[in-house]
Amino acid sequence: MADGLVIDVHGMTKRFGQRTAVDHVDLQVRGGDICGFLGPNGSGKTTFLRMLCGLLRADEGSGVVLDQDVITQSEDVKRQVGYMTQRFSFWEDLTIGENLDFVARMYGVNNRKQAVRQAVERLGLVKRIGQLAGQLSGGWKQRLALAACMIHQPKLLLLDEPTAGVDPQARRDFWQEIHRLADEGLTFLITTHYMDEAERCHQLAFISSGRLLTQGTLSTIIEQAHLTTWSVKGGNLAELTRRLERLAAVEQVAMFGNTLHVSGSDATALRQAIAPFQTAPYEWKRIDSGLEDVFIHLMSHANSGPGAP
Repeated sequence: MADGLVIDVHGMTKRFGQRTAVDHVDLQVRGGDICGFLGPNGSGKTTFLRMLCGLLRADEGSGVVLDQDVITQSEDVKRQVGYMTQRFSFWEDLTIGENLDFVARMYGVNNRKQAVRQAVERLGLVKRIGQLAGQLSGGWKQRLALAACMIHQPKLLLLDEPTAGVDPQARRDFWQEIHRLADEGLTFLITTHYMDEAERCHQLAFISSGRLLTQGTLSTIIEQAHLTTWSVKGGNLAELTRRLERLAAVEQVAMFGNTLHVSGSDATALRQAIAPFQTAPYEWKRIDSGLEDVFIHLMSHANSGPGAP
């Protein structure tokens, strides 16, 4: 693959009538990387994933996925990509083994029995292979879905909010499995709303209203945001929030437990604006901006900038 890139696409655009769901998006992901794809609901994440794996044809754009032309060789791309949808999409009245055998048959996998056996062993499903899919908890359904999208041994996995609705332990186990697979050479593009999951990725891409806002490592994205953040502790933070939100230099105020995060792009102006409030009973401290601070910052600017809906 050229320059080690598994995904290298440019200007990817998809329209539905008058609405542009994906608006000239460029994205590059290297082999073996886990790329987190972040954005609010309706931002175009799912549409973009479906364009990459050949389920939707781009109206504009070009590039390659796994060295195959994303437009003209989409059928070849499908055979090398695993796609895990947001919703559990397997037959609940079939067992785990029967579901995996059906998926293997659809992909034309040779020696299906061996492929199913390897899939259940790889994801710890051996003892549940005869259990009906409808009887599985959210975490086990997630494992079945991951096993199914890997049954044909793809080189790239596109996972659309794979941990939505599962408990914290299942989410942690899932991400340990993702990193293990990435160490084996698999590449991932994963949509998520969880900031702790995003921080587990090798690189991130933020999208809003179909437009890519930024792409890079966690540290690079935080650095490039040029966001200054202060934390505040003390009494009656709700009233303080209302007063701070009226200040032009304060771009966002967000609660984090018993602490406020107060952020702005102009460090000097922000310091001057909050100075009158840096008195008892409040305890102020300048802190490093976190990913969630930067995410809110980017989304709010995208929604208020030119072309925003």
